[in-house]
Amino acid sequence: MRQWLFLALAALVLLNGCSWIKSWGKDDDEDAPAQLVEFEPTLKVGKIWSTGIGSGLDQAGRQLWPAYSSGVVYAADYKGLIAAVDADSGRKLWEVKTKLPFTGGPGVSGGLLLMGTEDGEVYAFDATSGTQLWSATVTSEVLAAPAESDGIVVVRAIDGRVFGLDADTGRRVWIYDHSVPLLSLRGNSPPLLRAGVVFIGYDGGQVVALRLDDGTLMWEQTLVTTEGRTELERLSDIDGQLVFVASDLLVSSYKDRLASLAADSGRLLWFKDISSATGVAVERVNLAVSDRTGNVWLVDRRNGAEFWKNDQLLHRGLTRPAIYGSFVVVGDAEGYLHWINISDGLFAARAKVGGKGFSGPPLVVGQTLYVLTNKGQLVAFRAGAALK
Repeated sequence: MRQWLFLALAALVLLNGCSWIKSWGKDDDEDAPAQLVEFEPTLKVGKIWSTGIGSGLDQAGRQLWPAYSSGVVYAADYKGLIAAVDADSGRKLWEVKTKLPFTGGPGVSGGLLLMGTEDGEVYAFDATSGTQLWSATVTSEVLAAPAESDGIVVVRAIDGRVFGLDADTGRRVWIYDHSVPLLSLRGNSPPLLRAGVVFIGYDGGQVVALRLDDGTLMWEQTLVTTEGRTELERLSDIDGQLVFVASDLLVSSYKDRLASLAADSGRLLWFKDISSATGVAVERVNLAVSDRTGNVWLVDRRNGAEFWKNDQLLHRGLTRPAIYGSFVVVGDAEGYLHWINISDGLFAARAKVGGKGFSGPPLVVGQTLYVLTNKGQLVAFRAGAALK
């Protein structure tokens, strides 16, 4: 019953993939996507290959993001197709049509390819062949990619429960239950597994740390509350990627909170009033985030000090950024990829990939950047030397 009510209410404020929510009561012109500014490119960007991945995504806000492991990119569509693609050439190594209603994944670890469905099922496939190994049932839809470490597969369901499953059989090892608000954005933060600890972001603005072996709660920290005069003001979701760096946990919330926590205790180290449901990207001291209105920020991950803010992509439905060498790369809902200089926040390059935007954030592996479009095209890019 709660799931049906959640879906009905979520339709009011649906965050579809990397889309944005229109603030209620505003004039349409205020939220119109910003026109792209002209600039002189300073970076060469080229597409090196493209391959089709089934039917892509529908309009249900599924989190089907490509994943990389050992020279292979894995991707899936919403009709149950999964594929393994050679990361260098774009050649398909295998493809399996399961007809399962995939909503979250793939997660790849330890030779397993893990997928979640809208029916609350988790499937494990052999990452080298696509052969199904086992399936398990959880209590509700799985939007975030399952993760695996030390023989435990961790699955977050949209009803707030987190499951630890045996990686060999799918047998339930433990379950952790946490309440979630009745009204929230459609999306879940993927479980982050580090050194025997599971970090989970929740729709009510909390972050929890669980023991990987038995699901015991180690600590809970509330970043923001669900207080507010309107439903929109009460949205506090932590739906984006959490990042672990050194001993710090970097987190963003839809309700004006970008923060760093001590990973061992949850103690708040610093925070900044930036609103983002897509999560953060971090490399060394650089933390990149795209906020809910379309600003792209680069801040110092050690203290939150602002390096720069680019405000020229407002209301363009931005993905979570990726850091590619000396550039921040972000995709928008019209299918453009934007390369922004880390040094000054200015545009360096732009590439049009396709309409309807992207299934999730860009994936950077070495010198290659991969994106999966909502139409089902998996595309690889490389950026070369600066233009003369």
